[in-house]
Amino acid sequence: MSRPHRWADRLLKLPGGRKGKWLTLITWLIIVVASVPLAGQLSEIEKDELTIELPRGAESTDVAGLADRFADGKISLGIVVYVRDSGLTAEDKAKVASDIKEFASFAAGEVGPARPSDDGKALTAFVPLDKEDSTALADNAEKVRDRATADRPDGLEAKLTGPAGNSLDAADARESTGRALTLITVLVVAALLLITYRSAILWLLPLLTVGVAFLTTQAVSYLLAKGFGLTVGGGNEIVVTALLFGVGTDYAMLLLARYREELRVHEDRHEAMQTAVRRAVPAIAASAATVSIGLLCLTQADVGFNYTLGPAGAIAIICGLAAMTTLFPAVLVILGRWVFWPNVPRAGVAVKNANHRLWDRVGGRISRRPRLVWIGSALVLTVLALGSLGLKTGLDDEHLIVGKPGSIAGQELLADHYPAGQSRPAEVISKAGAAPAVAAALKGIDGVAEVAAPEKSTDGTLASTRAVLKDSPDSAAAARTVDRIRTAVHAVPGADAQVGGPTAMAQEKTEAQAHDRKVVIPLVLAVVFLILVVLLRALVAPLLLMATVVLSYFAALGISWQLFQHVLGFPAVDIQVMLIGFLFLVALGVDYNIFLIHRIREEVGHRGHRAGVLSGLTSTGGVITSAGAVLAATFAALTTAPQVAFIEIGIVVAIGVLIDTFLVRSVLVPALALDVGRTFWWPGRPVGTDTAPLAAGEQPTPAAVPAGSRGGGV
Repeated sequence: MSRPHRWADRLLKLPGGRKGKWLTLITWLIIVVASVPLAGQLSEIEKDELTIELPRGAESTDVAGLADRFADGKISLGIVVYVRDSGLTAEDKAKVASDIKEFASFAAGEVGPARPSDDGKALTAFVPLDKEDSTALADNAEKVRDRATADRPDGLEAKLTGPAGNSLDAADARESTGRALTLITVLVVAALLLITYRSAILWLLPLLTVGVAFLTTQAVSYLLAKGFGLTVGGGNEIVVTALLFGVGTDYAMLLLARYREELRVHEDRHEAMQTAVRRAVPAIAASAATVSIGLLCLTQADVGFNYTLGPAGAIAIICGLAAMTTLFPAVLVILGRWVFWPNVPRAGVAVKNANHRLWDRVGGRISRRPRLVWIGSALVLTVLALGSLGLKTGLDDEHLIVGKPGSIAGQELLADHYPAGQSRPAEVISKAGAAPAVAAALKGIDGVAEVAAPEKSTDGTLASTRAVLKDSPDSAAAARTVDRIRTAVHAVPGADAQVGGPTAMAQEKTEAQAHDRKVVIPLVLAVVFLILVVLLRALVAPLLLMATVVLSYFAALGISWQLFQHVLGFPAVDIQVMLIGFLFLVALGVDYNIFLIHRIREEVGHRGHRAGVLSGLTSTGGVITSAGAVLAATFAALTTAPQVAFIEIGIVVAIGVLIDTFLVRSVLVPALALDVGRTFWWPGRPVGTDTAPLAAGEQPTPAAVPAGSRGGGV
C-alpha cells in the first residue's frame, strides 16, 4: 500500500480506535468551545437582504450601491398610511398629527406633515429611519408600527409600508421561520429516527451531532467572512438549515447501518466501527463532494441569493461530513453496544430481517423483466413531468408571502388612494449637471405620475431623481414604463444615467435568474457527471444515472406545479425555485445513486453483475429508503415558512427526493443496470463481472451481510 493510502487508512481508523475515539472527542469539544462565541457573532456581519439579492453588475444594483453618496442614502423610509373608507374625521386627523409628533422622537430626519389623498379618505406620513444598524432599524420600524396602530378611532385603518415596513415584515418572517423550521425539523427527524431504530437513546445521537455541525458551520462562515470576505446573507440560512439537517442525518444513518452490520460479525466494537468507517465513508465522502461542488457552481450565478447560497451550503455539507464521519463514530464506540437497546446487535447472532426479505422480493420481480420495468418507470416519470406544461414563473408582491403582512396591505391602501407607485418609485442616478434635463425627460414619459425635484449627492457630483409610477410597481405596465424611462434618460447627453428602484430590480432579477439557469444548470450537470465518471471509472453508468435524476426533477416539478395551482392557490413559481430545486434534486438524487452503486460495485466484484446488482439493492434498500424519508421530511418542513419561495422549494425538493427514493433508486436504476448488463460499467469492468442471466423466478444469492442488519448499509 502506498504511503498516502496508509495515511488515509490510519485517519479512517482513528475515530474507532481505543485511544483515537477519546482524541477525536476531545478535539471536537475544543472545536465546540471555540465555535460558540464565533457563531454568536455571525448575525452581526450578515449583509442587508435587499443588497444580497440584487443581481451582480445590473444597473439597478449600481443605483443601490450609490445610495451612500446621498444624504438620505443611509435612510430607510417608513410610509404610514391612514385610511377611512367613509372619509377622514377630525378625530382621525388629530390621531395622525399626534403620531407624527411621536415619530419625530426616533426618526433619522424630519417627519413632515401628512400628505392627504385627493379623495379625502387617506393621509400618509413619511418617517425616515436610520438603516445603518439593522437591529435598530427593525426596533424603530416596530415602534412606528405600534404607535400607528395604537389608540385608533374605530374604523380608521393604519398600516406601515415602504422600505422600512417591508424590512420589518421580512425580518419578522425570517425570525419566526428560523425558529419554527429548526423545531419542526428536529421533531420530524427525531420521530423518523425513533421509528427506524426503535431505540430509546440512539435517535438522539445524530441530532446532537448535526447540532455540532450546525454550530461549526456558523463559526467557519464567520471566520471566512472576516478573514476572506465571504458574503453572508441571512436569507439563505433557512435553506441551509434544512439541507444540513437532512444530509447530515442521512450520513449518520448510512454509517450507523454499516456499523450495525459489522457488530454482528465482530466481537470487538472498535474493530466493527473501523471496518464500517472504512467501507462506508468513501461513498459518503463522494456524496458530500458531489453536493458541495454542485453548490459551488452557484458562484457563477448573478443573483445574489444564488451566489451566496453556494458557499454557505458547501460549508454546511463539509462541516456535516466532518462531524458525521469522526465525532459520530467516536461517540458510538465510546457509548458501546447498549445505545441500540432494546435491539442490541450481538456478534454471530442472526435475527430475522423483514427489510431484506422485502427488497429480495422487489429485486426478484425487477430481474424477471428489467427492460419492461425501466421503460414503464420512465414512462410514469414522463407522464408526471407533463404536469409542468404551462408552468409560469415570477410571483407578484401579493403572493410573495402567505397571508397579507402589513407592508403589503399598506401598499394596497396606497394604490387605492394615491398613484400606485407612491411607495416604491423609480430612481434615476445621473451626473449632477444633467439632472434638470433628466427630470424634464421623465416628466414627458407615459406611465410616470409625478417627478420629484432632483437631490444632489453629498459631494455634489451626482443627482438622484425619483419618478412615481402610475401603475403598481410589480405590474407589467410598470415594467414597460421603466423600459421607457431607460430609453429616455439614457439618451440625455452627458448624463450617464442609470435607472433603479423596485420595478427595475424585479426586472433585472428575472433576467439574471434566466442567465443563472443557462449557466449553472449545464455546469452542475457537467461537474456531477465528471465526479461520477471518476468515482465509478465508467461512462455508461454516469450517463444513465444523470438521465434518471433529470427525469426525476421534471416529474417532481410537474407534480408540484399542479399542487401550487390547484391546491395552494399559487399563481406562479418563484423565479428562484427552478434553479435551486434543480440543483438540490440533481445533487441529492445522485447522492442516493452513489450509495446504491457503490454497494452494487462492491457486490459485483465478488458475485458477478446480475447477482451483485440485486444483492446491492437488497443490502441498501432499507437504509436508503429511510434516509430518503428523513431528507424529504426536512425539506417539507420549509412549507411552514410564510415565504412562498421557501414553501415551493420545500415541496419541489421533498417530492423529488421521494420519487428518487421510492421509484428511481429502488426500481429504475437497478432495472437499467440489469438490462444493460456489464456494459453498465464500460469502459471499466469490476473484477468478477458475470453476465449470465438468472432463470425465471430465480432469486439472487443473499448479500454478503449478516442477516440481522436491519436496513443494510452502504
